[in-house]
Amino acid sequence: MGDQSKNFFISILLFFLAGLCEIGGGYLVWLWLREDFSWMLGAVGGFVLFLYGIVPTFQKTHFHRIYAAYGGVFIVMAILWGWLIGGIQPDNYDIIGTIIAVIGVVIIFYYPRKGEKV
Repeated sequence: MGDQSKNFFISILLFFLAGLCEIGGGYLVWLWLREDFSWMLGAVGGFVLFLYGIVPTFQKTHFHRIYAAYGGVFIVMAILWGWLIGGIQPDNYDIIGTIIAVIGVVIIFYYPRKGEKV
């Protein structure tokens, strides 16, 4: 596997981990505040959200580009979370919006730029 392929898969993994931390941590806080679960679940959720702030720093590009592209990844993961965890099947507008977001991620994060390595 070449360096470019390896970097691509590592960046995908980091986006996935960041999404899991943000959505999972937010969900735990949601359960605590909205569903009357224990405050300890909220504390764990807060810590997981803290980890979300750390994970993107391992990406190998500029801060603004990481967070702009991550926004699209977050959309994909939030739709999947709602479907797999919440049992709410995405409708056509969810799917179309998600496709648009993925196109944005590819353009913002993966399109080669002169003098930059991803």
